[in-house]
Amino acid sequence: MDKSNKNEQAVRNEMSSVLSRLRWLLTGFRLYGIEDWPVTQPEAAVDDLRPEEPEDLARDRESSLSDVQNALGDCRRCRLHSGRTHIVFGQGSHRAQLVFVGEGPGFDEDRQGQPFVGRAGKLLNAMIRALGLQREEVYICNVVKCRPPDNRTPNPDEIEVCSQFLIQQLTAIQPRVICALGACAAQTLLDTSVSISRLRGKAHLWRGVPLICTYHPAYLLRNPAQKASAWQDLLQIHHLLHSGQAPR
Repeated sequence: MDKSNKNEQAVRNEMSSVLSRLRWLLTGFRLYGIEDWPVTQPEAAVDDLRPEEPEDLARDRESSLSDVQNALGDCRRCRLHSGRTHIVFGQGSHRAQLVFVGEGPGFDEDRQGQPFVGRAGKLLNAMIRALGLQREEVYICNVVKCRPPDNRTPNPDEIEVCSQFLIQQLTAIQPRVICALGACAAQTLLDTSVSISRLRGKAHLWRGVPLICTYHPAYLLRNPAQKASAWQDLLQIHHLLHSGQAPR
């Protein structure tokens, strides 16, 4: 390789490195809720990410999700029903390319009947915006649909009973990518006891669908230093959504 080619390659490498660092920086700003920065490229709308599908197929997805909710009904299948105010089934688009799965409803969620509406919900909203999406374009649900007492971790028997509805939700929506928020969601979907710190940082598969594990927003509020790791996970989700590598 002559000198001019070497110089050209060095410039390319440096530009690639600078752009990579800039992407990390801007993603960090967006995760913290700073949105008044110029976007370097148009953000793809959710309808652009999902290939065009017949209207009857879209209606089938919505109908299937409604069927799951109807099957859940006024659930009393485990002890968690005794202390709940509302069942928190899930919220979002039945055509979502991305589904977030958390652990279970907290105090605010139990009162309002919607997932992730407290402080952790505000951080999750910022994470969603960092991906160039809006909350209504994704789907958000939990492993268990009723609030555990004092926000404790759901017991194995509670998870076993309730996770069947989570599986049916994911099957109905058929997302492009799943994001497991925290150990409970990750371990339930992957049927493992491996810690979240070891599960995150790489793509897994749930029934052929890429699954990214990251820290729960409530954990990030208590441990803000781990937000840098969560940014890495968000970038991996963004790549899967936009690269065309995620199977359909």
